[in-house]
Amino acid sequence: MRILVLGSGGREHAIARALHLDPAVTDLHVAPGNPGTQAFADNHVIDPSDPVAVTELAARLRPELVVIGPEAPLIAGVADALRRNGVLVFGPDRAAARIEGSKAFAKEVMAAAGVPTADARVCTTDDQVNEALEEFGPPYVVKDDGLAAGKGVVVTEDRELAVRHARACGRVVIEDYLDGPEVSLFALSDGNTAVPLMPAQDFKRAYDGDEGPNTGGMGAYTPLPWAPEGLVDEVMATVVQPTIAELRRRETPYVGVLYAGLALTSKGVRVVEFNARFGDPETQVVLDRLATPLGGLLQSCAIGGLVPDQRLEWRPGAAVTVVVAAEGYPESPVKGDPITGLEEAAAVEGAYVLHAGTKVNEDGVLVANGGRVLNVVGTGPDLAAARDTAYEAVGRIRLRGSHHRTDIALKATRLG
Repeated sequence: MRILVLGSGGREHAIARALHLDPAVTDLHVAPGNPGTQAFADNHVIDPSDPVAVTELAARLRPELVVIGPEAPLIAGVADALRRNGVLVFGPDRAAARIEGSKAFAKEVMAAAGVPTADARVCTTDDQVNEALEEFGPPYVVKDDGLAAGKGVVVTEDRELAVRHARACGRVVIEDYLDGPEVSLFALSDGNTAVPLMPAQDFKRAYDGDEGPNTGGMGAYTPLPWAPEGLVDEVMATVVQPTIAELRRRETPYVGVLYAGLALTSKGVRVVEFNARFGDPETQVVLDRLATPLGGLLQSCAIGGLVPDQRLEWRPGAAVTVVVAAEGYPESPVKGDPITGLEEAAAVEGAYVLHAGTKVNEDGVLVANGGRVLNVVGTGPDLAAARDTAYEAVGRIRLRGSHHRTDIALKATRLG
């Protein structure tokens, strides 16, 4: 099977790695890819959010499947353009991808489908913002209505900060705060049938102890030893299937992965947000544990051929990923600093490194080229072992001024 993956980050490196390990995938391409994907796939330097450039590349490569990694190409209608040209695509059309592209649209779909979520108000003026903040009270939850790469949300006790964020965004969704731990669950959908992957937990705040600003994600782990029994079945029945059915009713069938960000509140499961693509960095650990070949699964979604009640196979043990971030991330990441120690990190048994924000400069040196630079994955028979492996590998990497959280999966290791 010849497959083209769109994207350049750690998520796309993880997707491409999983496809590379699928014996049915014999020809793998990534656009634009990164220095990590170059090791086992052909990279093509194009803008993955440009429908014309992508369709022209697909016409040359003639892939049997295109897998869209990031959200921006989905919102730009790349999946629509490919399908119009007869190309099989894993990823929703623009209309269905609004589930991520507009928080207000997502709330509308959830209300129509009866999906449990926080009460919310859509606000465009200062008066509306102040009324909503007064109604819900602190901690204040203010979400940019549009795409924000996982960083458009402010959760704060500081009302002035909440107001400033709302003004900067223009159109926001202000909602009731959801207590309890958060869980990420991905479900693969062919527009009718959906199959869940293994739940994971990520860490959004920049610093240890969940301090600092929101980021795109500083680490993740799976499995979740503390998750209640039957959680996945409950989420599929009350969240995923009703949402997919509602989108189908609206004649915008959802083909791709539906990411449900969940809060396990004192009142039950509630949806925090939907994303129209694999989460980053949760994908890095979830796909590490997936034993069922990925290529065939994604192709089944694209052709509408998922098997109802299909049970996926999972590798035993656990996976933990730690994000190595550039100096200044998330506010103003420094680019261009050399990265060394990757071979030493990969030599740690059970560990490997995924590239998230790197490039090779004109001198042939691997350098930082983004905020989240590397994802270091550690695996083991349990979370404690996987965590130790990940951090041992992180300790061998050298990037001036870089930082990472030291508490990824720490609390969970005490439970399993």
